[in-house]
Amino acid sequence: MDRREFIGGTAALAGSLAVAKPALAQSAELSFFYPVAVGGPITKLIDSYAAGFEKENPTIKVKPIYAGTYQETIVKALTAHKSGTPPVLSVLLSTDMFTLIDEEAIVSFDPFIKTEDDKKWLSSFFPGFMANSQTGGKTWGIPFQRSTVVLYWNKELFKEAGLDPEKPPTSWAQQLEFAQKLTKRDAAGNTSQWGIQIPSSGFPYWLFQGLTTQAGAILANPAGDKTDYANPGVVEALQYWVDLAQKHKVHPPGIVEWGTTPRDFFEKKVAMMWTTTGNLTNVRANAKFPFGVAVLPAGKKPGSPTGGGNFYLSKKASPAEQEAAFKFVRWITTPERAAQWSADTGYVAVTPAAYETEAMKKYVADFPQALVARDQLPTAVAELSTHENQRVTKALNDGLQAALTGTKQPAQAMTEAQAEAERILKSYR
Repeated sequence: MDRREFIGGTAALAGSLAVAKPALAQSAELSFFYPVAVGGPITKLIDSYAAGFEKENPTIKVKPIYAGTYQETIVKALTAHKSGTPPVLSVLLSTDMFTLIDEEAIVSFDPFIKTEDDKKWLSSFFPGFMANSQTGGKTWGIPFQRSTVVLYWNKELFKEAGLDPEKPPTSWAQQLEFAQKLTKRDAAGNTSQWGIQIPSSGFPYWLFQGLTTQAGAILANPAGDKTDYANPGVVEALQYWVDLAQKHKVHPPGIVEWGTTPRDFFEKKVAMMWTTTGNLTNVRANAKFPFGVAVLPAGKKPGSPTGGGNFYLSKKASPAEQEAAFKFVRWITTPERAAQWSADTGYVAVTPAAYETEAMKKYVADFPQALVARDQLPTAVAELSTHENQRVTKALNDGLQAALTGTKQPAQAMTEAQAEAERILKSYR
């Protein structure tokens, strides 16, 4: 989700290792595009990883470059690919997989899996994260900074409203009931505190996928060439979201900003929020009150989409450059480093083995909320990803925003979004 993961000055990680000069004999210099708009803790972490890898691999030079958002990075990576000087390795959204394959910009990781140890490593990732990393029997992406959507709640405000501060809502009905108790209005009817906030700017489809999964609907097929936006479950999910604001008035009306939602939570303008687990470290550092983290409340069933970024290997890189990049990917995804990255950022550690490390056990003993996203993985689904992904997703986002602002009814908005997606994807089948 980043675009999604680090808010308040730090966008989330996305990166690419671009070749600054041709690899020499046994040495290579790899520049690592890391899309974050400004400096901060995340850039320091990435710098330290680069230095650590270089120390162990003196013939490979890794040079991180901080360059904007995920969206900006995919554009830069594809532009560089077309001009003939692409990054060797990129961390881009897991949902960019089909686009990168269609552009012939990447190669699969399978040819680099040569030893039993390599095979063991490839099979070590959570299956929920591999759903957005593999297609057509090949592995195109390696999970790195991955997430799910989770519910955060303010325990003080729960107590004030007469709710048990240790018990979050577990169903759609309960979520609405709690939100009604948590919404505060003055005598003139002005709202000073909202019960719940689900952001709808930037990538509303991702938060919405939590609701559609809970309604029993899947937005796209695994082949990425067909969507199901007009499914009755999708319409039901959108109606529930719209009703929170327009009918029940427990959710801010119109478009809710992704970036300001955590701040609204810190300022007690909202009692419950849906956002990425990648915000966990941010919330822990800035919430001046006890807070809880829980799996999303269930509709017909529980569920959330996964999100975040994968490593991808450039097709135009030389074999030596690809081998060097593969070595870096193996190095940074070891259980110890995956555990440390998770503790430092709030992202989900990408392998079960990371949760067995001493460092992770110590971290979660002190901060059990960090286990919520991992525990949600068994009911998680792949983030919406198709061929022509940005256009197909935009069709859905436009429909969601039309319904949330009241310009279209949910059923009409989803029918029109499906027609547009069908028009775009037809030629891929």
